[in-house]
Amino acid sequence: MPMESLPYKTALINWKRWAWVFPFAGLALLILFVPLPLPFHAPQDRLLRIEASSFQFTPGEIQINPGDRVTVELVSTDVVHGFSLDGYDFELKADPGQTATGTFIADQAGVFRFRCSVACGNLHPFMIGKLQVGPNLLFVRGIVLGLLAISAALISLKNVSRGTA
Repeated sequence: MPMESLPYKTALINWKRWAWVFPFAGLALLILFVPLPLPFHAPQDRLLRIEASSFQFTPGEIQINPGDRVTVELVSTDVVHGFSLDGYDFELKADPGQTATGTFIADQAGVFRFRCSVACGNLHPFMIGKLQVGPNLLFVRGIVLGLLAISAALISLKNVSRGTA
């Protein structure tokens, strides 16, 4: 066998060993960048009653649909508390035992933090909550990518055990 054909054969063997990776990489790119079909929910009027007390909001996590008209009733049970929603120009301030009310349109999809905007004590910086507008697409994409990675690892182990990797 001539020496000139050895590098070609080695390259061909390496190509065959790793050829299965390219379809998985293509699928991963599709999962990451192709828009997912979203279920349509007609915008609704929502009333959210949020209690602020002792460095916590109740409820601490809220999910709404894009386009909803949201009215927030902030009730302070102990000291003066505020409600500031990241990503929106929306803020409320409630005195003890009082209710503050405000309305906004959920016109931005995603996950937004809300936090107390009035210094209310030592643990004030930890008084935060989460508003999710629309479905959590990052979570769905992460699960699918994880399943794809597990299947790629199983194929790789199978190739190693056969001696082709």
